[in-house]
Amino acid sequence: MRNSSATTVLLGLLVISALLSIGLFFGLISKERQLRELQMTAARINNNRALVGSLAGEALEYSKKNPAIDPILEAAGVKPAKTNTSAAAKPGSK
Repeated sequence: MRNSSATTVLLGLLVISALLSIGLFFGLISKERQLRELQMTAARINNNRALVGSLAGEALEYSKKNPAIDPILEAAGVKPAKTNTSAAAKPGSK
């Protein structure tokens, strides 16, 4: 009788261990799928960043030949805004 109850307990522990292993396996599969999706998203973001950087560089080169684009570049933050240093350099007279 004692041998039978020990076998039952061990069999129950084996079933619990197997179910837990299956649950953890499916959780791992889900997390790996999520990781792949995030890696693809990060790669897409890096590609877009490189494209925008290249476009901004070309726009800066174009602004050397055609300064009419400067207000757009300044509004986008690609080119620093021109400051009026002549007014600030003049001391006030009394």
